[in-house]
Amino acid sequence: MFSGLRLLRRFQFPGMKRNYSSGAHVAMSNQREVTVIGSYLSPFVRKVLACLNLKGVPYRIDPIVPYFANSDFDKLSPLRRVPVLIDGDVVLSDSTVICEYINDAFDGAPLLPASAEQRARARWIEEYADSYIAQNLVWQLYNERVIARAVWRRPTNEAVVTRTLSEDIPRMLDYLETQLPADGFLNAGAPGIADVAVATFFRNAAWAQFQVDAARWPNTAAFVARVLDLPAFVALRPFEELSIRTSPTKTRDALAAIGAPLTERTYGQRTPRPGFFENSRGEVSPPPRPS
Repeated sequence: MFSGLRLLRRFQFPGMKRNYSSGAHVAMSNQREVTVIGSYLSPFVRKVLACLNLKGVPYRIDPIVPYFANSDFDKLSPLRRVPVLIDGDVVLSDSTVICEYINDAFDGAPLLPASAEQRARARWIEEYADSYIAQNLVWQLYNERVIARAVWRRPTNEAVVTRTLSEDIPRMLDYLETQLPADGFLNAGAPGIADVAVATFFRNAAWAQFQVDAARWPNTAAFVARVLDLPAFVALRPFEELSIRTSPTKTRDALAAIGAPLTERTYGQRTPRPGFFENSRGEVSPPPRPS
């Protein structure tokens, strides 16, 4: 059914049981279940889901695109951004805050290094990813090549794409090539928040027909491939692959049919509306801050 299913069969998270017939997994964990709001296609949602998977925390998801969020969603996320995490009375709506909360509030391997120096470096790499990598790969590339037509029914701004590919992305990759480890991970040898934060955006870049040139940036290409091949990411692929080829208004039903761990309630609606940083054509100005 999905190419990702063959990969899923090779992996098993501790304490988790998979339903291979549907491509879904059912969490069997002693930890409490949380709720995540946001599409499987959002790199910021993917960042949170991967961290939950690394920790073995079960969750239910309301897979809405923020452009299709209803007015009740505004009470949870005042800037109308995803992800949102709900854990009992705790409601958080920023991926960095959420991932650090996951690290602090749940058992499992730590997602940040132990020393102050290493933690500061990991937090800087995450900030660079959420700000500059996101700006280039999501807002200037994925937004123009994918979201512009799929959501706003407008043509791609080719001038933005050309500048991004010829100037901004090479500058970004030149820096990453000097910062990423030749092997292993940024989190003291184990995958953590910083690793997830860098790699998540390259998944969206691939849907916008971009891949890292391994001959020019071999270290970065290998790092991204290594992180995206972690079970925490592989488990999400069937749901992403279905979502990318399904209309936002039909995605929830399609995901339910393959066994995605959905919430009972949705904050979605059928008509899109711009966020705080897009005009009625879905054009981003000024550049958004990260989510």
